[in-house]
Amino acid sequence: MTYSIVARDPSSGWLGVAVQSHYFGTGRVVTWAEAGVGAVATQSVPELGYGPRGLERMRSGRSAPEALASLLESDSQRALRQVGMVDARGNVAAHTGDRCIAEAGHATGAQVSVQANLMERSTVWGAMLGAYALASRESFPHRLLTALDAAEHEGGDLRGRQSAAMVVVSATRSDEPWRERLVDLRVDDHPDPLRELRRLLDLHVAFERLARIFVGGILFAPLSAESPALAHALDELEATQAVLEPNREPTFWQAVLLAKAGRDAQARAKLARACETNSRWSALLERLVPSGILPSDAPRRRDLRR
Repeated sequence: MTYSIVARDPSSGWLGVAVQSHYFGTGRVVTWAEAGVGAVATQSVPELGYGPRGLERMRSGRSAPEALASLLESDSQRALRQVGMVDARGNVAAHTGDRCIAEAGHATGAQVSVQANLMERSTVWGAMLGAYALASRESFPHRLLTALDAAEHEGGDLRGRQSAAMVVVSATRSDEPWRERLVDLRVDDHPDPLRELRRLLDLHVAFERLARIFVGGILFAPLSAESPALAHALDELEATQAVLEPNREPTFWQAVLLAKAGRDAQARAKLARACETNSRWSALLERLVPSGILPSDAPRRRDLRR
């Protein structure tokens, strides 16, 4: 009833799983991943335990094939299951039970497994594997999406489309696992879930870029008009704005940084641009003073809002 991909990116070591299905909230059921451990897709008549138990086994040192074999051995309903697994070393394993509804099958390649059931055509999983291989120059999350798109182009789920999801984690286990969960997106109910998932992934990348601008503390540090850090931040915000339009938050922060650097005329122009789609950006200026982002020069702030 679903098609999915699990993979390890050989360049970064990132691990990912992505899925599309005619099923509400498929990400809640199918997608499982842990940084530095592995990724799992469990589907068909799914046993959710394959996700956490598979990860537990891989975390303890078992390879993906060993982890999957041990789970199948104790599952009396294994003929109904379809599972894909990849571990942190790139070993892959897949299972398609002989009672999965046709068309059903899987294909594995170097550090990747694709699996599908209840498909319109038996060419789906081969097309997914081929598309993933050809997309080697794309970012890892976008490669996962390309594989899903290929499945849809081959007819996809015989019942249609409803939901999609993607989880990508880093190659490294750490004491701060929340930092290692790099992508976590779900489209629970949508007429075109893959298109919506791609839109959300593009937004995710843009907002991550926006966040990185401020990680170094540029909002709270003194800023000169000709600072290289300012020039870099303004360029990054401009590129981010192109993706987020009509959300003008990057433009607003350009105005703030320009004001901090004393470039008031440019700051005023950027603030006016931001307020074209949301007049309340202007009111936010006042709230940046107590935090130390903007100076407490009230006349100057009023001047920026003209």
